[in-house]
Amino acid sequence: MVVLLTCALLGAAAPPARLTAVTGPALPGRGALLVAGELLLVADPPVLVGYAPTPRPVARWHATVTAAAWSAEALGDLVLVTERDTARQVVGTAAYDAATGALRYRRPDRVYPAGDGAVAVTEVRSVADPGQRIQGLVHGVDPATGANRWSVSVPSTAVLAVAPGRPGGVVLVHDSGLARLHDVRNGAVLGAARLPPAGYAPDNPLVVGDHLVLRHPAPGGTALSGYDLPGLTPRWRRLLAGGEVTEAGCPGLVCLRAVRDRRALDPATGDVVWRWPGGAGWRAVPGGRDADRVVLVRPAGDAGRTLVTTAGRDGPRPAGVLPAGIRDCHAVGDALACRGPDNRLAVWPLRSAGRT
Repeated sequence: MVVLLTCALLGAAAPPARLTAVTGPALPGRGALLVAGELLLVADPPVLVGYAPTPRPVARWHATVTAAAWSAEALGDLVLVTERDTARQVVGTAAYDAATGALRYRRPDRVYPAGDGAVAVTEVRSVADPGQRIQGLVHGVDPATGANRWSVSVPSTAVLAVAPGRPGGVVLVHDSGLARLHDVRNGAVLGAARLPPAGYAPDNPLVVGDHLVLRHPAPGGTALSGYDLPGLTPRWRRLLAGGEVTEAGCPGLVCLRAVRDRRALDPATGDVVWRWPGGAGWRAVPGGRDADRVVLVRPAGDAGRTLVTTAGRDGPRPAGVLPAGIRDCHAVGDALACRGPDNRLAVWPLRSAGRT
């Protein structure tokens, strides 16, 4: 039985607790903070520094990047760092040893982790909106060496959604609406279906656990449709409220944000799991995601402070408040890492504050 939770506005009943920070080193003014698994990366080309953020921010290693680093992801014992030029076009992906920072290999395309493996793609070159679509060949990549294992042709353009799991898979949705799930190990087609016409993009469709969820036009408005993986079997459909949009990065749920409220759906059934009145004012923090909760923040409305909450299947839980002057926050493991008002790295453990 699905439980519906009606969540009141956070912070109304009692003043939120002030979180206690652990202060780290000074950060470069133009450096980018990135998260890969349990590592926090500081990219200030040509230098890349890997930090273990807890219990105290300590630099594990230093490495070199050849261009601006825009994103990072963990893949087993590797850290994949995507590098882009000034026009935001991908110039390559560098794979570093997560423990030492040693460069394992470099590829000229974008590499995505997918379960036990990885895939490499070429993004459509568009200065206005890079990365919205892919074209050419999709390569299955041996994560240990960076060598190609298999290839699939994309004759026009397509969007890609990664099915994590084990061993992992890759959903390719072509311009025609034909979707195929490929085994990351060998490229074999595990399931296929014709999806409804939609605004296909990196966040549409979403893969949530063993399900694919697509936002698309429907009679009466906009609908969500849920499909089982690997077979891409249609399971449910429901209309969205006016102005409601999906949000990526919500652990194990399909999270929806409307003009003022948030709610979460079960990806297997489309049923409402919880509803959060006033939740639209909260912003999800970028960075790592664990299996249970996502970190969200919003201005506290007094003296520049920031409220923090976490949300999982049981709904949102208050985590505390950050002091004034905090910015550029990222979730990494069980902590929140931000730039402090003095431009130093500050880390707040969250396991004891709303994360059980």
